[in-house]
Amino acid sequence: MNSTIGFQVLAFLNLGIILAFIAMGIYGFVLFVKLARRGIKALDIYIAEKTNKTSS
Repeated sequence: MNSTIGFQVLAFLNLGIILAFIAMGIYGFVLFVKLARRGIKALDIYIAEKTNKTSS
């Protein structure tokens, strides 16, 4: 009886760790998308400035 309770606790602990890693992965992906959007915006501004300087 005691061994089954121990295995259940380990199973829930394992499930919690897996869910934590999934949540961290999703959070990391969201941060990466935000960083990529900022980079694209900065690159667009840089390209616009360079094309305006060369054309005038």
